[in-house]
Amino acid sequence: MENMQLAKRVRAFRKLKGYTQQELAAKSGISLAVLGAIERGNRRAEEQVLIKVAEALGVSVQELRNG
Repeated sequence: MENMQLAKRVRAFRKLKGYTQQELAAKSGISLAVLGAIERGNRRAEEQVLIKVAEALGVSVQELRNG
């Protein structure tokens, strides 16, 4: 359940910033496959990955997790 909530928030922030998955993956330095799996809720995001995604989106990890 936690994965799905995080997945929705990552996708929402990405779309809000106007990034494609490919652009966000490149900006955050993670693979497109990993980002896609996180956004689908199929993969639990490790802390370091979450930090990179949050920085690329210009939000805090806390915002990604809880809102």
